[in-house]
Amino acid sequence: MSERVFKPSFIKNSDAELFQQLRKEVHTIVGKLEERRRVDITLKAILFPSLYILAYLAALRWCAEGIVYYCCYFMMGFLLVLNFLNLIHEAVHGTLFKNKRVNNWYVHFFDLMGANSYIWKIRHIRLHHNYPNVMGWDSDFEQSPLARVFPHAPFSKLHKYQHIYLPLFYPLYLINWLLIRDFKDFFNRRKLVWKVIDRIPFVEFVKLFLFKAAFIFYTIVLPIILLGVSWEQSIAGFLIMMFTASIVSLLVLLSPHASTESDFPVPDEKGHMPTGWFRHQLSCTNDVKEDNWFIRFFMGCFNYHIAHHLFPSVNHVYYPEVTHAIREFAQKNKLPYRQFPLTTSLRNHYKLLRTNAFHENIFEETM
Repeated sequence: MSERVFKPSFIKNSDAELFQQLRKEVHTIVGKLEERRRVDITLKAILFPSLYILAYLAALRWCAEGIVYYCCYFMMGFLLVLNFLNLIHEAVHGTLFKNKRVNNWYVHFFDLMGANSYIWKIRHIRLHHNYPNVMGWDSDFEQSPLARVFPHAPFSKLHKYQHIYLPLFYPLYLINWLLIRDFKDFFNRRKLVWKVIDRIPFVEFVKLFLFKAAFIFYTIVLPIILLGVSWEQSIAGFLIMMFTASIVSLLVLLSPHASTESDFPVPDEKGHMPTGWFRHQLSCTNDVKEDNWFIRFFMGCFNYHIAHHLFPSVNHVYYPEVTHAIREFAQKNKLPYRQFPLTTSLRNHYKLLRTNAFHENIFEETM
């Protein structure tokens, strides 16, 4: 009989009361800003998908010009990430539109860009957001046996070189996600998503194959059929798009959690975590210091990641003011709040890979 697996559970302590105080303050801030910031949300919901479509149409229009064609696919890769950060991510959390049904409909734009929205929603909300940095539960980290991100994870001899070979694979991140990982999550019951679901509706299997086929068709096959683009040029454009989207997305995704400055708490045999939920989110997440109009408008305020983990039901357009309140509240109540420059965050991520590339043999030490 297999050993029972307990879901992680957080301590209920005075931190919960502190969080409710902060929550009321944030609710007041959002209420004051909502009317003005709603314009930005609506503008992005129209602008970014339109730019993605225009970049694709431009690639078809100037496909005979190789360099222009490749530049358009480069822009599609960049815009894929912009749509994800500003719109898809928010729609999954139900914060893009006030109507839940419209949010659910809008999420399918993510499927048209190659990813499966159904399985990602489970990975992101039910696993990553509930259990960030918890081994065996945070699906954002446990993506490949080639990576040893958790300090207490099983070690193999290959991991000794992970700080060398893993960065070389980073440009393939989205190719793996779109063409391999989604299928594994659907069909391999040993994947983390099956810890929180019992079955996947048949219609989702249909959508998985339908949207994947549509993505491959319009990005690779259609230019060949309609416009006579060579297979080499079409695949090269697709790879440029994927490499661009992979690098830009990893700059955003790696900086808040996967570093030597983040905690990786371990639950006990009953699943009990060592701290409460509020403190856990603060100790496992950091913000990025860089802040300007470009990051706020185009990059979805990714630098304010603590605000997102504490208040995922609040749209990112409110995060600058919300983060100011969090920072002051944390300082007043002696709670952990960490913020690093982007270069420092990425350097800390590399240090984490290098640190976890080594494994201490406790038996050798005690013999």
